[in-house]
Amino acid sequence: MARILVVDDEIGIRELLSEILYDEGHTVELAENAAQARDFRLRQRPDLVLLDIWMPDIDGVSLLKEWSSQGLLNMPVIMMSGHATVDTAVEATRIGAVDFLEKPITLQKLLKTVAAGLARPVIPESMRTRTERPVIPDPVFTQTPVINGGAATVAAAQAAPVMAAAPDGSHVGPITLDQPLREARDEFERIYFEYHLLHENHSMTRVSERTGLERTHLYRKLKQLGIDTSRKKSGS
Repeated sequence: MARILVVDDEIGIRELLSEILYDEGHTVELAENAAQARDFRLRQRPDLVLLDIWMPDIDGVSLLKEWSSQGLLNMPVIMMSGHATVDTAVEATRIGAVDFLEKPITLQKLLKTVAAGLARPVIPESMRTRTERPVIPDPVFTQTPVINGGAATVAAAQAAPVMAAAPDGSHVGPITLDQPLREARDEFERIYFEYHLLHENHSMTRVSERTGLERTHLYRKLKQLGIDTSRKKSGS
């Protein structure tokens, strides 16, 4: 798979993108500012870069220009921002960026954009003709469609293990009904998510798709339930 460099000053964004891309089999390198990204690029060439536009020291567009002027922009670069204008996206594309992601970034949008970026040849600005018009990515962010509650419930019921009720009706599988609703619900959710983690080999990407939860919500839920999500990495 690919070696991807993620450049963002927000630790939460770096960790989230790293987890998603790791689950997809990619090798992920992290940089919290332009200086670290510059140093990494001088040491080796990543297969793709996810580059935040607004950073405290040097912004992403300036770093992109620097790489272009030094002949180092020979890998696809996808720009990221939650506040960029259309003009900024156009400028980044003119310099050599292959696409643009608007934050917050959904799982499906990220994977689709990364796959397209890895498949595209990089054309440095110096090699473009004056008449060539760069492809301008649509900066409008498209949210993932919300799964219909009824369909999601049916899918979850089909995927979840069958839990037989006790003869006296006091238990459903290992869950006792003689307890507050919140505690019984937590027990069920723990069984539900552990089931999917096991069957999806602890791939958070696939578990997110299977359960219909956005990845950030999934991590928050698993942490709340006390479910360990690190077994895949430790076992590899």
